[in-house]
Amino acid sequence: MMRAALLLCALFAAGCATAPPPPGTAVDTQRAAAVVAGQSTRDSVRALLGPTRSIRFDSGAQVWLYQLPRGGNRFAEFVILFDPAGTVRKTRTREP
Repeated sequence: MMRAALLLCALFAAGCATAPPPPGTAVDTQRAAAVVAGQSTRDSVRALLGPTRSIRFDSGAQVWLYQLPRGGNRFAEFVILFDPAGTVRKTRTREP
């Protein structure tokens, strides 16, 4: 009896588990579309999309990673490359 109760609790807990969130901050697609290469800056992107995961290079360039919800617990990656001066050079979206 006790064994069955433990098994039932374990199955219940497993059913409640959720997938870990993807790396980077989830943002709205329309907000991400407002990021413009050659115009947007690190400060303006941070104000628009919020802080997220970033990679900094010795050259001073940075890459920031955001996630765009696509439904069904799926996300597209939205990657922004900043030049050493802090201006967006490129953006890329990779669909799930």
